[in-house]
Amino acid sequence: MSAALPGLSPAATVALDVGRRAAPAAGTAGAVAIGSRAMPAKSAAETARAQAQDFEAMFLNTMMQSMFTEIGGDGPLGNSPGTGVWRSFLVDEYAKTFAKAGGVGLADQVYATLLGQQEARSATATRNLVSTR
Repeated sequence: MSAALPGLSPAATVALDVGRRAAPAAGTAGAVAIGSRAMPAKSAAETARAQAQDFEAMFLNTMMQSMFTEIGGDGPLGNSPGTGVWRSFLVDEYAKTFAKAGGVGLADQVYATLLGQQEARSATATRNLVSTR
């Protein structure tokens, strides 16, 4: 696990670390096979933007889940035993849609932080490469 980022909780830092481990390495070239088609690999900036947007969607989902817990039988889903499950799906889609439409600005901040970290790692790798020659 990396050091905590300024302004982010330890849980948010862990979420970013998990996303970073799941992402392809920066500068990965070539294609990624999806099904029977080969698709071009995403650039590091595109991957960082997607991760930042996913993080904001997760944050909004958590925030909205707590908002919808006390609704009970009101709303479009009624008051059946499966209401909680369907409401969680609905809230998850709300959160993804809000984040995709611009959200609350959290994705922009996370994206900037991710790019800064990538630049720092790239600079460190370049310095190490130059110093070993």
